[in-house]
Amino acid sequence: MSKVPGGVLTAVKKVRGGVKVDHHKNTADMEVVRIPTPETVVIPMQMHIGAPCEPVVKVGDTVAVGQLIGDSDKFVSAPIHASVSGTVKAVGEVKMPNGTLSKAVTIESDGEMRLWEGIEPPKVENRDDLLKAVRASGLVGLGGAGFPTHVKLAFPQDKGIDTLVVNAAECEPYITVDYRECLDNSWNIISAVYTLKELLGFKNVIIAAEDNKPEAFKVLKNIADKDNNDDDAVKLMVLKSKYPQGAEKMMVQSATGRKVPPGKLPADVGCVVMNVASVSYLSRYLKFGKPLVSRSLTVDGSAIANPKNVRVPIGTNIGEIIDFCGGFKTEPAKIITGGPMMGLAIVGTDLPVLKQNNAILAFDKNDAFIKKETDCIRCGSCAAACPLSLTPTNIVRATKAKDTDTLKRIGVNVCMECGSCAYSCPAGVPLVQYMRLAKTILREEASK
Repeated sequence: MSKVPGGVLTAVKKVRGGVKVDHHKNTADMEVVRIPTPETVVIPMQMHIGAPCEPVVKVGDTVAVGQLIGDSDKFVSAPIHASVSGTVKAVGEVKMPNGTLSKAVTIESDGEMRLWEGIEPPKVENRDDLLKAVRASGLVGLGGAGFPTHVKLAFPQDKGIDTLVVNAAECEPYITVDYRECLDNSWNIISAVYTLKELLGFKNVIIAAEDNKPEAFKVLKNIADKDNNDDDAVKLMVLKSKYPQGAEKMMVQSATGRKVPPGKLPADVGCVVMNVASVSYLSRYLKFGKPLVSRSLTVDGSAIANPKNVRVPIGTNIGEIIDFCGGFKTEPAKIITGGPMMGLAIVGTDLPVLKQNNAILAFDKNDAFIKKETDCIRCGSCAAACPLSLTPTNIVRATKAKDTDTLKRIGVNVCMECGSCAYSCPAGVPLVQYMRLAKTILREEASK
Protein backbone atom coordinates (compact mmCIF):
# COMPACT_ATOMS: atom_id res chain seq x y z
CA MET A 1 0.00 0.00 0.00
CA SER A 2 1.49 3.34 -1.02
CA LYS A 3 0.49 6.97 -0.90
CA VAL A 4 -0.09 9.47 -3.65
CA PRO A 5 0.32 13.24 -3.10
CA GLY A 6 -2.01 14.52 -0.41
CA GLY A 7 -1.81 11.40 1.75
CA VAL A 8 -4.36 9.34 -0.19
CA LEU A 9 -3.61 5.61 -0.39
CA THR A 10 -3.41 3.57 -3.57
CA ALA A 11 -4.85 0.10 -4.06
CA VAL A 12 -3.30 -2.78 -2.17
CA LYS A 13 -3.82 -5.26 -4.98
CA LYS A 14 -4.72 -4.91 -8.64
CA VAL A 15 -7.74 -7.01 -9.58
CA ARG A 16 -7.73 -9.13 -12.72
CA GLY A 17 -9.88 -8.59 -15.76
CA GLY A 18 -12.36 -5.81 -16.19
CA VAL A 19 -12.67 -3.36 -19.06
CA LYS A 20 -12.04 0.30 -19.77
CA VAL A 21 -15.32 2.05 -20.48
CA ASP A 22 -16.07 5.61 -21.51
CA HIS A 23 -17.14 7.47 -18.38
CA HIS A 24 -19.71 9.91 -19.84
CA LYS A 25 -19.97 11.62 -16.43
CA ASN A 26 -21.92 14.47 -17.98
CA THR A 27 -23.75 15.47 -14.78
CA ALA A 28 -20.74 15.44 -12.45
CA ASP A 29 -20.86 19.23 -11.98
CA MET A 30 -24.63 19.35 -11.52
CA GLU A 31 -25.90 19.62 -7.96
CA VAL A 32 -28.87 17.45 -7.05
CA VAL A 33 -32.22 19.23 -7.47
CA ARG A 34 -35.56 18.19 -6.01
CA ILE A 35 -38.45 17.54 -8.36
CA PRO A 36 -41.87 19.04 -7.52
CA THR A 37 -44.03 16.84 -5.32
CA PRO A 38 -45.73 14.27 -7.57
CA GLU A 39 -49.52 14.07 -7.52
CA THR A 40 -49.39 10.31 -6.99
CA VAL A 41 -46.78 7.78 -5.94
CA VAL A 42 -46.94 4.01 -6.31
CA ILE A 43 -44.79 2.32 -3.67
CA PRO A 44 -44.04 -1.38 -4.23
CA MET A 45 -43.68 -3.70 -1.26
CA GLN A 46 -40.69 -5.46 -2.87
CA MET A 47 -37.78 -3.03 -3.08
CA HIS A 48 -35.03 -5.12 -1.57
CA ILE A 49 -33.42 -8.51 -1.70
CA GLY A 50 -35.35 -10.85 0.61
CA ALA A 51 -38.94 -11.20 1.76
CA PRO A 52 -41.45 -8.65 0.44
CA CYS A 53 -43.38 -6.48 2.86
CA GLU A 54 -47.11 -6.63 3.50
CA PRO A 55 -49.12 -3.39 3.42
CA VAL A 56 -50.11 -2.12 6.88
CA VAL A 57 -52.47 0.57 5.55
CA LYS A 58 -55.80 0.36 3.73
CA VAL A 59 -57.63 2.39 1.12
CA GLY A 60 -58.86 5.69 2.57
CA ASP A 61 -56.16 5.99 5.23
CA THR A 62 -54.45 9.34 5.62
CA VAL A 63 -50.66 9.03 5.75
CA ALA A 64 -47.74 11.37 6.29
CA VAL A 65 -44.15 11.36 5.07
CA GLY A 66 -42.14 8.73 6.90
CA GLN A 67 -45.15 6.79 8.17
CA LEU A 68 -44.83 3.00 8.00
CA ILE A 69 -46.94 1.54 5.17
CA GLY A 70 -45.34 -1.89 4.72
CA ASP A 71 -43.40 -4.34 6.86
CA SER A 72 -42.42 -7.99 7.26
CA ASP A 73 -41.53 -10.24 10.18
CA LYS A 74 -38.78 -11.86 8.11
CA PHE A 75 -35.19 -11.01 9.02
CA VAL A 76 -34.03 -10.40 5.44
CA SER A 77 -36.45 -7.60 4.65
CA ALA A 78 -36.75 -3.85 5.17
CA PRO A 79 -39.77 -1.75 6.16
CA ILE A 80 -41.31 0.69 3.67
CA HIS A 81 -42.60 4.18 4.42
CA ALA A 82 -44.82 6.78 2.79
CA SER A 83 -42.81 9.16 0.61
CA VAL A 84 -45.55 11.81 0.38
CA SER A 85 -48.40 12.89 2.62
CA GLY A 86 -51.92 12.27 1.43
CA THR A 87 -54.55 9.56 1.09
CA VAL A 88 -54.14 5.88 0.25
CA LYS A 89 -56.05 5.45 -3.00
CA ALA A 90 -55.25 1.81 -3.76
CA VAL A 91 -53.63 -1.28 -2.33
CA GLY A 92 -53.07 -3.74 -5.13
CA GLU A 93 -50.43 -4.97 -7.53
CA VAL A 94 -47.98 -3.19 -9.78
CA LYS A 95 -45.72 -4.47 -12.53
CA MET A 96 -42.05 -4.11 -11.59
CA PRO A 97 -39.22 -3.12 -13.97
CA ASN A 98 -38.16 -6.78 -14.20
CA GLY A 99 -41.64 -7.82 -15.32
CA THR A 100 -42.75 -9.43 -12.04
CA LEU A 101 -45.74 -8.33 -9.99
CA SER A 102 -45.52 -6.84 -6.50
CA LYS A 103 -48.06 -5.63 -3.99
CA ALA A 104 -48.05 -1.84 -3.88
CA VAL A 105 -49.59 1.09 -2.05
CA THR A 106 -50.77 4.05 -4.15
CA ILE A 107 -50.87 7.41 -2.36
CA GLU A 108 -52.54 10.54 -3.72
CA SER A 109 -50.50 13.48 -2.48
CA ASP A 110 -52.06 16.42 -0.67
CA GLY A 111 -49.09 18.55 -1.76
CA GLU A 112 -48.13 19.36 1.81
CA MET A 113 -45.33 16.80 2.38
CA ARG A 114 -46.27 16.69 6.07
CA LEU A 115 -43.88 14.70 8.21
CA TRP A 116 -45.32 11.90 10.32
CA GLU A 117 -45.63 13.08 13.91
CA GLY A 118 -43.77 10.03 15.22
CA ILE A 119 -40.49 10.94 13.53
CA GLU A 120 -37.68 11.56 16.00
CA PRO A 121 -33.97 10.75 16.15
CA PRO A 122 -33.37 7.20 17.41
CA LYS A 123 -31.56 6.69 20.69
CA VAL A 124 -28.40 4.82 19.78
CA GLU A 125 -25.93 3.97 22.51
CA ASN A 126 -24.72 0.51 21.55
CA ARG A 127 -24.57 -2.06 18.77
CA ASP A 128 -28.10 -3.41 19.28
CA ASP A 129 -29.55 0.09 19.27
CA LEU A 130 -27.78 0.81 16.00
CA LEU A 131 -29.02 -2.34 14.28
CA LYS A 132 -32.61 -1.64 15.39
CA ALA A 133 -32.33 1.93 14.11
CA VAL A 134 -30.92 0.84 10.76
CA ARG A 135 -33.78 -1.61 10.27
CA ALA A 136 -36.39 0.96 11.29
CA SER A 137 -34.98 3.41 8.74
CA GLY A 138 -35.78 1.07 5.86
CA LEU A 139 -32.26 1.45 4.48
CA VAL A 140 -31.14 -0.89 1.71
CA GLY A 141 -28.02 -0.76 -0.45
CA LEU A 142 -28.38 2.44 -2.49
CA GLY A 143 -25.70 1.48 -4.98
CA GLY A 144 -28.15 -0.75 -6.83
CA ALA A 145 -28.06 -4.06 -4.95
CA GLY A 146 -30.95 -3.32 -2.59
CA PHE A 147 -29.71 -5.63 0.18
CA PRO A 148 -31.19 -4.71 3.61
CA THR A 149 -28.44 -2.84 5.44
CA HIS A 150 -29.35 -4.03 8.93
CA VAL A 151 -28.77 -7.62 7.77
CA LYS A 152 -25.33 -6.74 6.41
CA LEU A 153 -24.35 -5.05 9.67
CA ALA A 154 -25.73 -7.79 11.95
CA PHE A 155 -22.63 -9.96 11.61
CA PRO A 156 -21.62 -12.20 14.55
CA GLN A 157 -19.22 -10.34 16.80
CA ASP A 158 -16.88 -13.33 16.87
CA LYS A 159 -16.65 -13.55 13.07
CA GLY A 160 -13.43 -11.54 12.95
CA ILE A 161 -14.75 -8.68 10.82
CA ASP A 162 -12.31 -5.82 11.18
CA THR A 163 -12.67 -3.63 8.06
CA LEU A 164 -15.37 -1.35 6.69
CA VAL A 165 -14.96 -0.41 3.04
CA VAL A 166 -17.02 2.57 1.91
CA ASN A 167 -17.60 2.13 -1.81
CA ALA A 168 -17.51 5.40 -3.74
CA ALA A 169 -16.15 3.88 -6.96
CA GLU A 170 -19.27 4.52 -9.07
CA CYS A 171 -17.62 2.72 -11.97
CA GLU A 172 -20.70 2.53 -14.21
CA PRO A 173 -20.78 5.16 -16.99
CA TYR A 174 -23.10 8.18 -16.70
CA ILE A 175 -24.03 7.81 -13.00
CA THR A 176 -22.75 10.65 -10.77
CA VAL A 177 -24.97 10.73 -7.66
CA ASP A 178 -22.37 9.05 -5.44
CA TYR A 179 -19.82 11.59 -6.61
CA ARG A 180 -22.23 14.40 -5.73
CA GLU A 181 -22.81 12.78 -2.34
CA CYS A 182 -19.08 13.00 -1.64
CA LEU A 183 -18.94 16.65 -2.68
CA ASP A 184 -22.19 17.85 -1.13
CA ASN A 185 -22.59 15.71 1.99
CA SER A 186 -19.06 14.78 3.03
CA TRP A 187 -19.69 15.65 6.70
CA ASN A 188 -22.48 13.06 6.79
CA ILE A 189 -20.18 10.41 5.33
CA ILE A 190 -17.42 11.01 7.85
CA SER A 191 -19.89 11.25 10.75
CA ALA A 192 -21.49 7.90 9.94
CA VAL A 193 -18.08 6.28 9.43
CA TYR A 194 -17.06 7.16 12.98
CA THR A 195 -20.38 5.96 14.39
CA LEU A 196 -20.06 2.61 12.60
CA LYS A 197 -16.45 2.29 13.67
CA GLU A 198 -17.25 2.94 17.32
CA LEU A 199 -20.40 0.83 17.69
CA LEU A 200 -19.52 -2.10 15.41
CA GLY A 201 -15.85 -2.31 16.30
CA PHE A 202 -14.23 -1.82 12.90
CA LYS A 203 -10.48 -1.45 13.29
CA ASN A 204 -9.99 -0.22 9.74
CA VAL A 205 -12.15 2.05 7.60
CA ILE A 206 -11.31 2.67 3.95
CA ILE A 207 -13.20 5.09 1.71
CA ALA A 208 -12.36 4.07 -1.84
CA ALA A 209 -13.13 5.78 -5.15
CA GLU A 210 -11.75 5.70 -8.66
CA ASP A 211 -9.06 8.13 -9.79
CA ASN A 212 -11.49 10.01 -12.04
CA LYS A 213 -12.96 11.70 -8.95
CA PRO A 214 -10.10 13.88 -7.60
CA GLU A 215 -12.42 16.61 -6.30
CA ALA A 216 -14.24 14.09 -4.11
CA PHE A 217 -10.95 13.02 -2.55
CA LYS A 218 -9.99 16.61 -1.81
CA VAL A 219 -13.26 17.26 0.03
CA LEU A 220 -13.27 13.98 1.96
CA LYS A 221 -9.64 14.29 2.99
CA ASN A 222 -10.16 17.84 4.21
CA ILE A 223 -13.13 16.76 6.34
CA ALA A 224 -11.39 13.63 7.62
CA ASP A 225 -8.28 15.59 8.61
CA LYS A 226 -10.34 18.13 10.56
CA ASP A 227 -12.28 15.45 12.43
CA ASN A 228 -9.53 12.92 12.95
CA ASN A 229 -7.45 12.58 16.10
CA ASP A 230 -6.08 9.23 14.97
CA ASP A 231 -4.16 9.26 11.69
CA ASP A 232 -5.21 5.67 10.96
CA ALA A 233 -8.90 5.99 11.83
CA VAL A 234 -10.12 6.66 8.31
CA LYS A 235 -8.10 5.98 5.18
CA LEU A 236 -8.90 7.36 1.75
CA MET A 237 -7.91 5.18 -1.19
CA VAL A 238 -7.68 6.02 -4.87
CA LEU A 239 -8.30 3.15 -7.29
CA LYS A 240 -7.46 2.92 -10.96
CA SER A 241 -10.54 3.61 -13.01
CA LYS A 242 -11.62 0.27 -14.41
CA TYR A 243 -15.00 -1.43 -14.63
CA PRO A 244 -16.28 -3.32 -12.53
CA GLN A 245 -14.08 -1.84 -9.80
CA GLY A 246 -17.16 -1.06 -7.70
CA ALA A 247 -18.28 -4.70 -7.37
CA GLU A 248 -18.01 -5.84 -3.75
CA LYS A 249 -15.50 -8.62 -4.29
CA MET A 250 -13.34 -6.44 -6.52
CA MET A 251 -13.49 -3.61 -4.02
CA VAL A 252 -12.42 -5.84 -1.13
CA GLN A 253 -9.45 -7.17 -3.06
CA SER A 254 -8.32 -3.71 -4.18
CA ALA A 255 -8.73 -2.11 -0.77
CA THR A 256 -7.40 -4.89 1.47
CA GLY A 257 -5.65 -7.45 -0.71
CA ARG A 258 -8.04 -10.13 0.56
CA LYS A 259 -9.65 -12.39 -2.03
CA VAL A 260 -13.27 -13.42 -1.48
CA PRO A 261 -13.55 -17.14 -2.41
CA PRO A 262 -16.23 -18.33 -4.87
CA GLY A 263 -19.60 -18.61 -3.18
CA LYS A 264 -18.46 -16.53 -0.21
CA LEU A 265 -19.18 -12.96 0.92
CA PRO A 266 -16.89 -10.08 1.97
CA ALA A 267 -17.78 -10.89 5.59
CA ASP A 268 -16.04 -14.26 5.15
CA VAL A 269 -12.73 -12.41 4.76
CA GLY A 270 -13.36 -9.90 7.53
CA CYS A 271 -14.91 -7.06 5.53
CA VAL A 272 -18.17 -5.17 5.21
CA VAL A 273 -18.75 -3.08 2.09
CA MET A 274 -21.25 -0.20 2.10
CA ASN A 275 -22.17 2.18 -0.68
CA VAL A 276 -21.21 5.78 0.10
CA ALA A 277 -24.79 7.03 -0.34
CA SER A 278 -26.01 4.43 2.15
CA VAL A 279 -23.41 5.61 4.67
CA SER A 280 -24.35 9.24 4.15
CA TYR A 281 -28.07 8.54 4.55
CA LEU A 282 -27.43 6.63 7.78
CA SER A 283 -25.85 9.74 9.30
CA ARG A 284 -28.92 11.82 8.45
CA TYR A 285 -31.27 9.21 9.89
CA LEU A 286 -29.38 9.05 13.17
CA LYS A 287 -29.56 12.85 13.43
CA PHE A 288 -33.17 13.41 12.38
CA GLY A 289 -35.00 10.06 12.34
CA LYS A 290 -36.56 10.46 8.90
CA PRO A 291 -36.86 7.05 7.19
CA LEU A 292 -35.67 6.37 3.66
CA VAL A 293 -38.45 7.98 1.59
CA SER A 294 -36.50 9.62 -1.22
CA ARG A 295 -33.29 9.13 -3.14
CA SER A 296 -31.00 10.85 -5.62
CA LEU A 297 -30.54 9.53 -9.13
CA THR A 298 -28.90 10.55 -12.39
CA VAL A 299 -31.08 11.12 -15.45
CA ASP A 300 -28.96 11.10 -18.60
CA GLY A 301 -28.38 9.57 -22.02
CA SER A 302 -28.47 10.72 -25.62
CA ALA A 303 -32.29 10.78 -25.70
CA ILE A 304 -32.70 12.99 -22.60
CA ALA A 305 -33.22 16.71 -23.30
CA ASN A 306 -31.73 18.12 -20.08
CA PRO A 307 -29.66 15.60 -18.07
CA LYS A 308 -29.77 16.22 -14.32
CA ASN A 309 -29.12 14.77 -10.90
CA VAL A 310 -32.48 14.75 -9.14
CA ARG A 311 -33.93 13.93 -5.73
CA VAL A 312 -37.26 12.13 -5.96
CA PRO A 313 -39.77 10.56 -3.56
CA ILE A 314 -39.72 6.75 -3.69
CA GLY A 315 -42.55 5.58 -5.94
CA THR A 316 -42.43 8.57 -8.30
CA ASN A 317 -43.37 7.69 -11.87
CA ILE A 318 -40.28 7.40 -14.10
CA GLY A 319 -42.09 9.23 -16.91
CA GLU A 320 -42.68 12.25 -14.66
CA ILE A 321 -38.99 12.36 -13.76
CA ILE A 322 -38.01 12.33 -17.42
CA ASP A 323 -40.52 15.11 -18.10
CA PHE A 324 -38.88 17.16 -15.33
CA CYS A 325 -35.62 16.76 -17.27
CA GLY A 326 -37.16 18.19 -20.44
CA GLY A 327 -38.52 14.91 -21.77
CA PHE A 328 -37.04 13.08 -24.73
CA LYS A 329 -35.22 15.12 -27.36
CA THR A 330 -35.18 12.12 -29.71
CA GLU A 331 -37.12 8.88 -29.82
CA PRO A 332 -35.61 6.58 -27.19
CA ALA A 333 -34.50 3.20 -28.48
CA LYS A 334 -33.61 1.91 -25.02
CA ILE A 335 -34.46 3.05 -21.49
CA ILE A 336 -32.52 1.66 -18.54
CA THR A 337 -32.83 1.85 -14.79
CA GLY A 338 -29.29 1.79 -13.43
CA GLY A 339 -26.09 1.91 -15.45
CA PRO A 340 -25.57 0.80 -19.05
CA MET A 341 -23.46 -2.20 -18.01
CA MET A 342 -25.60 -3.83 -15.31
CA GLY A 343 -28.81 -1.83 -15.44
CA LEU A 344 -32.21 -3.19 -16.36
CA ALA A 345 -33.81 -2.30 -19.69
CA ILE A 346 -37.46 -1.37 -19.30
CA VAL A 347 -40.26 -1.42 -21.88
CA GLY A 348 -41.85 1.88 -20.84
CA THR A 349 -41.75 4.77 -18.40
CA ASP A 350 -44.96 4.02 -16.49
CA LEU A 351 -43.05 2.44 -13.63
CA PRO A 352 -42.19 3.65 -10.11
CA VAL A 353 -38.74 4.55 -8.83
CA LEU A 354 -37.45 2.02 -6.30
CA LYS A 355 -35.09 2.50 -3.37
CA GLN A 356 -32.21 0.86 -5.22
CA ASN A 357 -32.54 2.84 -8.48
CA ASN A 358 -29.55 5.16 -8.90
CA ALA A 359 -30.11 6.23 -12.51
CA ILE A 360 -32.56 6.49 -15.38
CA LEU A 361 -30.82 6.44 -18.76
CA ALA A 362 -32.40 6.79 -22.19
CA PHE A 363 -30.53 6.33 -25.47
CA ASP A 364 -31.39 7.02 -29.09
CA LYS A 365 -30.96 4.45 -31.86
CA ASN A 366 -27.36 5.49 -32.54
CA ASP A 367 -26.29 4.61 -29.01
CA ALA A 368 -28.62 1.67 -28.41
CA PHE A 369 -27.71 -0.47 -31.39
CA ILE A 370 -27.15 -4.18 -30.84
CA LYS A 371 -23.97 -5.57 -32.32
CA LYS A 372 -24.65 -8.20 -34.95
CA GLU A 373 -23.65 -11.60 -33.63
CA THR A 374 -21.05 -13.53 -35.61
CA ASP A 375 -19.22 -16.79 -34.98
CA CYS A 376 -16.98 -16.96 -31.92
CA ILE A 377 -13.31 -16.91 -33.01
CA ARG A 378 -11.97 -18.24 -29.67
CA CYS A 379 -9.92 -15.09 -29.19
CA GLY A 380 -10.13 -15.32 -25.40
CA SER A 381 -11.13 -11.67 -24.89
CA CYS A 382 -14.09 -12.67 -22.73
CA ALA A 383 -11.97 -14.84 -20.43
CA ALA A 384 -9.33 -12.13 -20.12
CA ALA A 385 -11.99 -9.58 -19.16
CA CYS A 386 -13.76 -11.74 -16.57
CA PRO A 387 -12.80 -10.47 -13.10
CA LEU A 388 -13.80 -13.84 -11.60
CA SER A 389 -11.59 -15.99 -13.85
CA LEU A 390 -14.49 -17.71 -15.63
CA THR A 391 -14.32 -18.92 -19.24
CA PRO A 392 -17.53 -17.68 -20.87
CA THR A 393 -17.06 -19.69 -24.08
CA ASN A 394 -17.14 -22.93 -22.09
CA ILE A 395 -20.26 -21.77 -20.28
CA VAL A 396 -21.97 -20.97 -23.58
CA ARG A 397 -21.14 -24.42 -24.93
CA ALA A 398 -22.45 -26.17 -21.80
CA THR A 399 -25.56 -23.99 -21.75
CA LYS A 400 -26.48 -24.88 -25.32
CA ALA A 401 -26.04 -28.56 -24.44
CA LYS A 402 -27.89 -28.14 -21.11
CA ASP A 403 -24.91 -29.88 -19.52
CA THR A 404 -25.65 -29.14 -15.88
CA ASP A 405 -22.72 -31.13 -14.54
CA THR A 406 -20.29 -29.00 -16.53
CA LEU A 407 -22.06 -25.77 -15.58
CA LYS A 408 -21.69 -26.63 -11.92
CA ARG A 409 -18.07 -27.68 -12.34
CA ILE A 410 -16.97 -24.52 -14.11
CA GLY A 411 -18.81 -22.31 -11.61
CA VAL A 412 -21.36 -20.34 -13.60
CA ASN A 413 -23.19 -19.37 -10.40
CA VAL A 414 -20.14 -17.34 -9.41
CA CYS A 415 -20.82 -14.96 -12.32
CA MET A 416 -22.03 -11.53 -11.16
CA GLU A 417 -23.28 -10.59 -14.65
CA CYS A 418 -21.10 -7.49 -14.84
CA GLY A 419 -21.05 -7.63 -18.65
CA SER A 420 -17.28 -7.27 -19.05
CA CYS A 421 -17.20 -10.39 -21.21
CA ALA A 422 -19.94 -9.21 -23.58
CA TYR A 423 -18.43 -5.71 -23.77
CA SER A 424 -15.09 -7.11 -24.92
CA CYS A 425 -16.46 -9.75 -27.31
CA PRO A 426 -15.68 -8.83 -30.96
CA ALA A 427 -18.25 -11.35 -32.18
CA GLY A 428 -21.17 -9.71 -30.37
CA VAL A 429 -22.14 -12.92 -28.55
CA PRO A 430 -24.80 -12.11 -25.88
CA LEU A 431 -22.70 -13.66 -23.14
CA VAL A 432 -24.57 -12.19 -20.16
CA GLN A 433 -27.82 -13.66 -21.46
CA TYR A 434 -26.12 -17.05 -21.72
CA MET A 435 -24.93 -16.70 -18.12
CA ARG A 436 -28.48 -15.98 -16.96
CA LEU A 437 -29.86 -18.86 -19.00
CA ALA A 438 -27.26 -21.20 -17.51
CA LYS A 439 -28.28 -20.20 -13.98
CA THR A 440 -31.93 -20.73 -14.87
CA ILE A 441 -31.14 -24.23 -16.14
CA LEU A 442 -29.40 -25.06 -12.85
CA ARG A 443 -32.29 -23.67 -10.79
CA GLU A 444 -34.81 -25.69 -12.76
CA GLU A 445 -32.80 -28.85 -12.23
CA ALA A 446 -32.50 -28.17 -8.51
CA SER A 447 -36.28 -27.73 -8.22
CA LYS A 448 -37.07 -31.13 -9.74
